[in-house]
Amino acid sequence: MKTVLITGVHKGIGHALMETFLTKGFFVIGTFLRDRPEPHEYLKDVALDLGKPESIASCVSAITNVGKSIDILINNAGILADEKETQVIIDKLRKTLEVNLIGTIDFTQQLLPLMSEGSHIVNVSSTAGSLELVGKASHFPGHYPAYKISKAALNMYTRTLALELEDRGITVSSIHPGWTKTDMGGKEAEFTPEQAAEGIYRLAVSKLESGGFWFAGERLPW
Repeated sequence: MKTVLITGVHKGIGHALMETFLTKGFFVIGTFLRDRPEPHEYLKDVALDLGKPESIASCVSAITNVGKSIDILINNAGILADEKETQVIIDKLRKTLEVNLIGTIDFTQQLLPLMSEGSHIVNVSSTAGSLELVGKASHFPGHYPAYKISKAALNMYTRTLALELEDRGITVSSIHPGWTKTDMGGKEAEFTPEQAAEGIYRLAVSKLESGGFWFAGERLPW
């Protein structure tokens, strides 16, 4: 039985990912911020606040004690702190980067010894972080700049981590899940969490060139 680690399984895309991987026969290690998911025979849940280094360290320790190598890591957890902003608000930028970038990187780097040979690290990003696409009409020019900055930086982490892990045969990918009906995406979004999760699942179990940015099986511009 293969093992997947998913951050943020308490709601939205993360919860749908947890359900998808359980259905596909994976052992799931899932992190939650406040509300624990329903128990399952093949689920180990662990508390994690990516904004707090001590929580990251505690979570990694608990995951290590599970005693399983990780075949897939999906960095799904993230925040949108400046949804209605049209300019950078420094406090919101710091908060966003602490969770979406610094905490995610810290968590991932501490887990690298547990990643199995041929494993896959998937960073859930967004076309909002695409330097080529930002500013176009479909991307709400000027809105949520802190979120866009965090996802652009996360994409660079995907590229640099892919180079770092090249000799270990570990694939690293960024993925855009699509505009999804979650607390972040809103009710008018195009995809359900289950549809987004299915797309992420297909990518996670695929053999791909490392360091890519993907949506629906197609490469996206950085």
